[in-house]
Amino acid sequence: MTALTPLQSRPATVHSFMDAGSVRQCYERLLHGPDDADKQAVAQAFLQQCVGQAAALPLELPDTPTALQTWVEQHSAGVARQYAEYLERRKNAGPREFFTCKAHALYFLQAVAPTKLVDGAWLYGVLKHWHDHRFEGLLSTYLEELGDGNPSQNHVVIYRKLLAEHDLSDAPDIEDERYLQGAVQLALGYGGDEYLPEVIGYNLGYEQLPLHLLISAYELTELDIDPYYFTLHVTIDNASTGHAHKAIQSLLQLMPMEADREAFWHRVTLGYRLNDLGQGSRTIIESFDLYREVLDMLERKRPFGQHMHSDYCKFEGKTVNQWLAAPGQLEGFLTALQNKGWIKRHEDPQNSRFWTLIEGAGAAMFGVFSPYEKQLLHDWIAGDWTQEGAKKSPRRAHGAACEPQMPIEDPDVQSLQQTLRGQTPDAQMQTLMPWLSARCHSHPAGLLATRRFIELKSALR
Repeated sequence: MTALTPLQSRPATVHSFMDAGSVRQCYERLLHGPDDADKQAVAQAFLQQCVGQAAALPLELPDTPTALQTWVEQHSAGVARQYAEYLERRKNAGPREFFTCKAHALYFLQAVAPTKLVDGAWLYGVLKHWHDHRFEGLLSTYLEELGDGNPSQNHVVIYRKLLAEHDLSDAPDIEDERYLQGAVQLALGYGGDEYLPEVIGYNLGYEQLPLHLLISAYELTELDIDPYYFTLHVTIDNASTGHAHKAIQSLLQLMPMEADREAFWHRVTLGYRLNDLGQGSRTIIESFDLYREVLDMLERKRPFGQHMHSDYCKFEGKTVNQWLAAPGQLEGFLTALQNKGWIKRHEDPQNSRFWTLIEGAGAAMFGVFSPYEKQLLHDWIAGDWTQEGAKKSPRRAHGAACEPQMPIEDPDVQSLQQTLRGQTPDAQMQTLMPWLSARCHSHPAGLLATRRFIELKSALR
């Protein structure tokens, strides 16, 4: 490993990645393109700013790493107790506490997608230490995030599948700040050994089991949304033998023996606090306003529909085209639709003429709204009726029931196989590692590369 440079001696960044719109730009730059020196420079400049912000956040960790195991056990016990209390409230006819309706849950899945689609990326940089036993805990954690090359266990593949099931792949613009945690993870993966203490600390924080994961999984199931991505993390992040346990062991393995252990631990605590930057899951869940989302969605569609309607039907003296002609009129239009009886709030949406125009066989506006957009309208119209109906909705079996098939003729797979032929095992390891990056590992060649990397690692040790 290279020597650790004190944080305060690093050059100041010229451009602030925290400017409006630039966090997503940083995220995209780190996710796409080759693994070159420029990407590492962007990662380190971004991390310098993030670590500076993290230093101002409160610290939850104990004073010394030797107290971590007890701290983790107490944290896990606390989460288990709070979850038991939640289940008791639900058993006693309490309402869902996270997701008010299915649209709310889908909104959440979209909002956290920038983070979930780079799951594990903070550990990408440890691959080059595959021959060093001290990195085994971090390395095995990363490979498990990648599903060990099995597409049905690869976390990004699972989340992409979840988004696709609900047609959320082409989501509307996501707030810039919601790219922050994904950008942090990508930057740590490219930050190099210079940021190793922060990587260890971030890993320690991210792999602790949070209460929101348990509640999310429970309520997604109620709303007939596959919770497998979330339940998978409940099991592998356990404090006994899972990623939470490995995170502690990795820290103890990589702590300096003679160098300044206190300074190293301080930087670990900064890395831990990087988890608290940006909007967390609870904040995103609480930010949902169904009516506002309906209005925003209709406003995005308004320019495409303002000349597409006939003029034979008027609402409070204005045609549909007139209602859609200028921004800021949609709230009044929805009120007009209610006043005329085309929308009947707090009833089965099938009772609303407007709903029958967009959903069902022969609907006049079939295909105009995406499944998520229709869910927003459905849940807003249904209102209180949805809550009553949801209690009676059937559940279905969830989970990764079948493994996606690997494309046999995938050109990247063929190219990688050809490149590996004739290479020495050590040369193969160098060829494989870029395919295990956040950009590549969920694709067929990346999955193949992950499996081959694991085979070679075992054979060469």
